[in-house]
Amino acid sequence: MPNSANASDSPAIEVTGLTCGYDGQAVLKDLSFTVKRGEVFFVIGGSGCGKSTLLRHLIGLNPPLAGTVKFLGQSFTTADLAARRKLLKTFGVLYQGGALWSSLTLRQNVALPLEEHTTLSAREIDELATLKLAQVGLTGFEDYYPAEISGGMKKRAGLARALSLDPSIVFLDEPSAGLDPVTSRKLDELVLQMRETFGTTLVVVSHELASIFGIADRVIMLDRAEQGIIAEGPPRELAERSRDPRVIDFLHRSDRPAAPAV
Repeated sequence: MPNSANASDSPAIEVTGLTCGYDGQAVLKDLSFTVKRGEVFFVIGGSGCGKSTLLRHLIGLNPPLAGTVKFLGQSFTTADLAARRKLLKTFGVLYQGGALWSSLTLRQNVALPLEEHTTLSAREIDELATLKLAQVGLTGFEDYYPAEISGGMKKRAGLARALSLDPSIVFLDEPSAGLDPVTSRKLDELVLQMRETFGTTLVVVSHELASIFGIADRVIMLDRAEQGIIAEGPPRELAERSRDPRVIDFLHRSDRPAAPAV
């Protein structure tokens, strides 16, 4: 954590002039945005617009072509190896498919980051992994293997692992992909519960309108042709006020949920 006097006032994430791409070819150009602490922030847009590319660059899987990313007031992009490793512990990631090790039980999957990054005893790690699974509603499934549980349960187990080190920030890549509406809604409720209980900052990559309108505080919308951000703000405000046809088409699709009754 930063030691400066105003560290607690800094955004959870601050992105400045970020250009993302592969082999020198830009996919997204000159992105700048901030994510407030305790915010549920969505990265939205159609297929191929660069949502997952942005995520990969934010969490350090790919180096940016230009620009900087700061977590909790500290630069992640320019950090040396020791500082970078410390910053990596401030966030967790729920990958799109859960990314669980098939040969390990759910408890063993959740225990992996604890074994790697803490000096806790084996008993303490086991107890903490069990607690994290309980927090996502998987009590009684600790000794199940990924092949023995449903897709929604795999997502929750992946979330438990992302929470194992008590991160300040959690990234979720298409958490509702492949889930039925009921399971998706329960996962959204779990996301809100994390924010309310732990003050976690959540960054969600998604194109699912039910989740976008249901739990997002703010969104940025990416566009493939523009190679950047074409809209930013609360999703319902964008749906009501935007005059950009790309934003209107995306947020007024036929699967948009009805506005809640007043």
